[in-house]
Amino acid sequence: MKSIGPRIIGLTGSIGMGKSTVAGMLCDCGVPVFDADATVRALQGPGGALLPAIEAEFPGTTGPDGVDRGKLGAAVFGKPEALARLEAIVHPAVAIAREQFLAQHCDSPMVVFDIPLLFERTGRGGMDAVVVVSAPAPVQKARVMARPGMNEAKFDDILAAQMPDPEKRALADYIIDTGTSLEETREALAKVLDRINHLDGNAT
Repeated sequence: MKSIGPRIIGLTGSIGMGKSTVAGMLCDCGVPVFDADATVRALQGPGGALLPAIEAEFPGTTGPDGVDRGKLGAAVFGKPEALARLEAIVHPAVAIAREQFLAQHCDSPMVVFDIPLLFERTGRGGMDAVVVVSAPAPVQKARVMARPGMNEAKFDDILAAQMPDPEKRALADYIIDTGTSLEETREALAKVLDRINHLDGNAT
C-alpha cells in the first residue's frame, strides 16, 4: 500500500452484483466514492461538456436533454470502430474528473473509485487494492431482469461484454458477497474496510 496520500481502492463488479449498493454503504461510512457512471451521465447530460464532441462525431445523437441514449446506442452498438471513437471522447474526460476528485480528497485516508469495467477497460493500475462485489448467478439474473426494458437477449449481450465473474473474483484483493441480506453485506464491507485500514503492506 502507498504511504503518501489516500489509499486508492477500486470497486467493481458485473451488472446486477450490487456494486451501487456497496458504494452507497461506503458513502454512509464517510468514504469518498468517485462514481464513474454518474460522471459519464453528467458529462453527457443537459449542458454536458462532452455534448459538442459527441454530436460532431455522431450527428443527431444529442439534443437539449443531452445525449439521446437510444440514438447513440444505435450508432455504436455492434460497431467496434464506432465504439472506440466514443470511448476516445469519454474516457479521457472521466480520467480528468477522477484526478480532480482525488485532489479534492487528498487528505482522506481512503478514496474509492467505483468503476464498473475496471478490469475490462482501465486495469488495476494505480489502485492500492480492488474490491469485487459478487453474488450467485441466479441472484444476479433476477436483479437484472427486474430492470425496466431488460430482456434475455440484452442481458446476454451485457454479460458477453464483461469479464466473467469468476475471473474478476480471482483478480480481486477482497470480495464482498451481496447475495445475502443488506445487514450481512454491511458487516462484510466493514471487515474489508478494517483490513484495508490496518494494512502496512500489500493486500492479502
